[in-house]
Amino acid sequence: QVQLVESGGGLVQPGGSLRLSCAASGRIFTINTMGWNRRAPGKQRELVASITSSGITNYADSVKGRFTISRDNAKNTVYLQMNNLKPEDTAVYYCNAGGFTSAPRNPFSSTGQGTQVTVSS
Repeated sequence: QVQLVESGGGLVQPGGSLRLSCAASGRIFTINTMGWNRRAPGKQRELVASITSSGITNYADSVKGRFTISRDNAKNTVYLQMNNLKPEDTAVYYCNAGGFTSAPRNPFSSTGQGTQVTVSS
């Protein structure tokens, strides 16, 4: 019903930057919270950052001061600006969103297919 498509991953050297984007499409009435999780090799998936429709943000301690989450409500798109990347940021990054669909009005929770971010020299 609601699809999420991520873009912007890739290979970057330590200290470099990347910007991830995630666009939601489908029968969307409203999106409440959008965010990013990541799964590093051999580790559990963890929250990276989230943002509400009113702009309230939340970050994992490990990325505070380096990552910035933002969203364009008119475009149903969320962004993750990642600066000063470290090798430990290497992971598959997943976009997620929750809200309500239109006609019928049902809650939804969707996750994207993931995009690989590799930080290595």
